[in-house]
Amino acid sequence: MSALPTGPRAPELSKTPADAAPSRPTGPRRRRTGLTRPAVLAAQLGLAVLLVAGWEVGSRTGIVDPFFFSSPAAVAGRIGEWLGSGEIAGHLLTTLLEAALALVIGGVLGLGIGFLLARARTLAAVLDPYIKVLNALPRVVLAPIFLLWFGLGIWSKVAFGVTLVFFIVFFNTYQGVREVDRVLVDNARMLGAKESQLIRHVLLPSAMSWIFSSLHTSVGFAIVGAVVGEYLGASEGMGYLIAQAEGTFDTTGVFAGMVVLSVVVVAIDLLVNRVERRLLRWQPARERTHG
Repeated sequence: MSALPTGPRAPELSKTPADAAPSRPTGPRRRRTGLTRPAVLAAQLGLAVLLVAGWEVGSRTGIVDPFFFSSPAAVAGRIGEWLGSGEIAGHLLTTLLEAALALVIGGVLGLGIGFLLARARTLAAVLDPYIKVLNALPRVVLAPIFLLWFGLGIWSKVAFGVTLVFFIVFFNTYQGVREVDRVLVDNARMLGAKESQLIRHVLLPSAMSWIFSSLHTSVGFAIVGAVVGEYLGASEGMGYLIAQAEGTFDTTGVFAGMVVLSVVVVAIDLLVNRVERRLLRWQPARERTHG
């Protein structure tokens, strides 16, 4: 009988990577550590209450100068006055219309051009320096130019908001499409998928997480574009309302306008979250979360 070899054994080709991997426990999985969603919401609410209470106490005791920082009670009273008189309704609707148009136009342009350049590598290489130059331009310097071109109406604010939204959606769409697994794309082509079918059934679903991630940021920037444009020159809108309050050293009015805008942005972001969860139900939860 021959002696068994004592050197290192050659790998067995019949084994698959799954066979070579260490076996996983078959018992019940451990829950991931961390706070539950109700606990997170409670912590967020507690932090908000703590900040507002500290602000109010500071303004009443003189630690915070009410002339420069107002107080939560005064801000809430001003918002109540606006709501009661209906003064804020027209301004808020104007700002929301401008932001919605900027979000839609900038989002559609960013989505379309992002898909185009992600699929046309030569065209992307040619336009790359021009896109970088345009993205590097300070957006604020464009606002006066848009006021000259489009006047004091809503379209100068929409144009300014589009410049903010477009690049966010464009870069996320471009990167999302390029990150799609090449094997998946090649398999779809082998099955006879045309370009339109490839975009609809492979590229768009795979890049959807990137697109929604950009929309979360774009909502805030669309509001910012509308408000900044109104601040620089307008006859109505939340930016106009805040500028009027600032011109009379009315810090309560300034903070009240900021609070209203913050509430609106949070409400819109929650709506985007609901739409995202509905459209991306087929993805694991961890793949739908960014940051």
